Amino acid sequence: MAGSDDVASRSHPWSRYVAIGDSFTEGIGDPEPRLAGGHRGWADRVAEVLGQGVEDFAYANLAVRGKLIAQVVDQQIGPALELHPDLISISAGGNDVLRPGSDPDVTAARMDEAIARLSRDNPTIVLFTAVDVGFSPVFRGIRGKVAIYNENLRAIAAKYDCIVADMWSLTDVQDPRMWSPDRLHLNPLGHHTVARMVLAALQVENDLKPLRPEPMPLSSWRQARASDLVWAREYLVPWVFRRIRHQSSGDFISAKRPVAERYTRAAD
Repeated sequence: MAGSDDVASRSHPWSRYVAIGDSFTEGIGDPEPRLAGGHRGWADRVAEVLGQGVEDFAYANLAVRGKLIAQVVDQQIGPALELHPDLISISAGGNDVLRPGSDPDVTAARMDEAIARLSRDNPTIVLFTAVDVGFSPVFRGIRGKVAIYNENLRAIAAKYDCIVADMWSLTDVQDPRMWSPDRLHLNPLGHHTVARMVLAALQVENDLKPLRPEPMPLSSWRQARASDLVWAREYLVPWVFRRIRHQSSGDFISAKRPVAERYTRAAD
């Protein structure tokens, strides 16, 4: 264990970080073949920063794409607690809210259960709100349900003294340039932007800079509609069929970092 002088010299107090959740936390949309699971994502990027200059820092990522809140609670909380983290992030319930007929209050009740269990050893817990989907023509219709879920999450965060990673107010991710072609997952720029927001919520200084890509080229109405058709055929229709069949993109997928190990920048 690090001495008091070592702890005092750090930029943060944490030595063991565990991330749990679904595809958002797994890092889908941010491919990196050199890493475990083939994806990087915001959580890896945060761990890279937290691990700088901290010899005993360890990181595990138990998130699996497609998981519902009940699956996260049943399958990930126990293994997460066994790793004895002093920092935990959880983002879950988004897949539930997307499902027709789902109740955001019921989903929030499961999240309350999750946070109660994760609080066992008094770690710092980072709880994510959901993105404001008002910018998306496909998901705009459930914006009210997402807002209700978020209000529940804020109440849970206050109840258990969690740090809120506020995706709803992160307006940068409402830019189409932040999203991968499937329009469901953030791309590398989006994950980088979320990592910066999380580090700011943790009050950890870092050298991650906001990216300023060139403006997207203007497209004609016909080009935009053609792009919509391609997206619907390649991503939306398969997603709908999985819902009908009660299948998940995470079926038969295991956590990419099930053990808390030392973690450094991907470039290293």
